Amino acid sequence: MKIIPVILSGGSGTRLWPLSSEQKPKQYLSLVNDNTMLQETILRLKGLDNFLSPIIVCNVNHRFLVAEQCREINVKNPTILLEPVARNTAPAILAAAFIALEKLSDAVLLILAADHIIEGDSLVFHQAIKTANKQALLDKLVTFGVEPTDANTGYGYIKPAKEFKNGAYKIESFVEKPNLKNAKLYFEQNSHLWNSGMFMFKATNVVNEMQNYAKDTVKFIKDSVKNASLDLDFIRLEEKSFALSKSNSIDYELMEKSQNSVVVPLKVKWNDVGSWKSLYDIGKKDNNKNVIKGNVIIENTNNTYINANNHVIAAVGVKDLIVVATSNATLILTKDNAQKVKDIVKKLKDSKMDERRYNSKFYRPWGWYDCISEGENFQVKILHVNPKAKLSLQMHKKRTEYWVVVKGVATIINGEDLITLKKGQTSKIPIGVKHSIQNNTNKPLEIVEVQSGTYLGEDDIIRFEDIYGRDKIK
Repeated sequence: MKIIPVILSGGSGTRLWPLSSEQKPKQYLSLVNDNTMLQETILRLKGLDNFLSPIIVCNVNHRFLVAEQCREINVKNPTILLEPVARNTAPAILAAAFIALEKLSDAVLLILAADHIIEGDSLVFHQAIKTANKQALLDKLVTFGVEPTDANTGYGYIKPAKEFKNGAYKIESFVEKPNLKNAKLYFEQNSHLWNSGMFMFKATNVVNEMQNYAKDTVKFIKDSVKNASLDLDFIRLEEKSFALSKSNSIDYELMEKSQNSVVVPLKVKWNDVGSWKSLYDIGKKDNNKNVIKGNVIIENTNNTYINANNHVIAAVGVKDLIVVATSNATLILTKDNAQKVKDIVKKLKDSKMDERRYNSKFYRPWGWYDCISEGENFQVKILHVNPKAKLSLQMHKKRTEYWVVVKGVATIINGEDLITLKKGQTSKIPIGVKHSIQNNTNKPLEIVEVQSGTYLGEDDIIRFEDIYGRDKIK
């Protein structure tokens, strides 16, 4: 029986601000190694048999980012399912189940979060999946329970029943995030497992059982899928019906209520990367127990996490700190205050500061652009145009643009002229002139764009032609 991975990638990752933002949350970042967390989640399945291309459920604003990251690791034909609004894991999983049943009537779903780190021997993880698959084929609803390595109060817990059969326990109870006293008790008695938020079950079973406990949600999500629309290579869930569903987790809506739920123990190093402290804990440390990322100079520094994402950070005589710097924000806090980053993000939101929402790099269907400098009446960007991609034919009313090719070959429209620009060559686009960029080659194209004018907002774009249909897209 074929297995379809369903990757939930809709989180906002605010506790890892400023590197993680609304525009580019943590699951799309390379926080531990060269691959992003989403890419690692997909690559983690390599070597398993009977797996089909994944269904990835994501925020509509991240669709091109997801598509690009799949392309980078050669994932063929992923189904990218766009949530119109955030509604937690139960509606997202239900939507994926209905989509999967359109592909395969007997599909088994492996539900994974895009923002987890799993270290150690991949064969252990693969064996747990094989065990869970056997349980799913027996019509069980399977969750994976990670064997605790400490008394962590940041995770939910599962208490397995004593009966152990075919590699799984029946579930006695689910426990919300405990206080430290209870977490220590669970750990010392070896009586509970961490609730990983990973699941496995038949698509038909999750739909049928949800019908028993959340009938309205099933109806709303079924209607949303039925009325979904195609948007290029994406599936847009219909918003009105989807928004009517309750915002609940699959644990609360189903797993805690079902008599068919079981837990498969998973003995791996697992982390849901919920804070900068958790990244420090799993990071590779130097002799003074520092975790250093990027261009950093330190002297007499201990037990500290420093991430220089944009410019040089120098630290002298500090300890027990977290320091994270991007192009537009710097975060400094003690490690024991790592969970309070969300309070800073709330203040930024209340003050309507864009720094909570944006990094400098923005993804588009043709590639991405990175704003590297800006000031009064000017802005400088790097445009990265993918092979065979094309920007829309457009015009601006309030700005002039200057293009300099720094990598690759550009075919541009500048008014009535069709021009080929190579490395080092330039072109000026005056106010009110139609223009476009196309990369007709098989190699990436990069252009430095200098904008000058009285208004430089992204809404000063009049599109005449666009192969991605963005005149019709939100």
